[in-house]
Amino acid sequence: MRSYGEFEFWFASIKVAAIIAFIVIALGFAVGVIGHGGSFSHLSSDGGFTPAGGGKILTGVVIVIFAFVGAEIATIAAAESDDPRRAVTKAMNSVIGRVLVFYVLSIFLIVSILPWNDAKLGESPFVAALDLIGVSGAADVMNAIVLTAVLSCLNSGIYVASRMMFALARRGDAPQWITKINGRGVPARAILMATSVGYVSVIFAALWPDTIFLWLVNSSGAVALFVYLLIAVSELRMRARLEREDPERLQVRMWAYPWLTWLVIAAIVVVIGSMAFVSDVRDQLWWSLGSLAIVLLAAWLRTRQPRRRPAAAGRATPA
Repeated sequence: MRSYGEFEFWFASIKVAAIIAFIVIALGFAVGVIGHGGSFSHLSSDGGFTPAGGGKILTGVVIVIFAFVGAEIATIAAAESDDPRRAVTKAMNSVIGRVLVFYVLSIFLIVSILPWNDAKLGESPFVAALDLIGVSGAADVMNAIVLTAVLSCLNSGIYVASRMMFALARRGDAPQWITKINGRGVPARAILMATSVGYVSVIFAALWPDTIFLWLVNSSGAVALFVYLLIAVSELRMRARLEREDPERLQVRMWAYPWLTWLVIAAIVVVIGSMAFVSDVRDQLWWSLGSLAIVLLAAWLRTRQPRRRPAAAGRATPA
């Protein structure tokens, strides 16, 4: 937990500093303080705000929704803090604010500076915007930032995958030897299991460089949406049961329950259904449905086997 937090702090600091710098420069250009900007005309020019029709907005949502996958990592890490209730609440609120500022605002500035049909947007919108503003070396700087972002994703992925593997083993749904932690309280075996998939993927990428990455993306494209959908459905059932049986256990409560939960479920169903009609992501839907079928089959087979006794309480909390 501590090592993950320290590395993620520095990775996130670099990313946040870069995005803040971009927002300041782009905003200055858009209002005319920097360079020869001073216009938001691209928001409505070249065919209007939706030049290709309103349906393309849904297409864009289907494609970019996966950029938000992983936001729940903040709450997973917060749950291991000294005050989980306060930390989880703070983490959830901060994620919403950061998405609005760092993602929505930066994209708003990009589409304000560049026309929607600019060919450079297909390469790197941030670099294209900075080049237009006149920032020299923008491509090299953004490549360094992208590398930092990839390392951050890798760090977070290892953390979450190892904790999930550890939790599954504790419940008896994975080999019990994974629950063993080292002298510093780190689930080293779970981390090794999580990273082994990365090692195998690197080998496969070297053998089939033109196909393996695309196959991995396609086979997991909508899996996260399936997971979020199941989480929302589970929240409806579990919260209703807890409110009847033991309301004191509900330390953190979702806003506008259950209406907001139903709205989330409806939105996820719309996005998943839309994938069948968007050619760019249709293959991801079919591969993801195949992955979901395998997982459901494994779960069904697991229920037909006697459950192993969970790991001892003394091995319960990794550091």
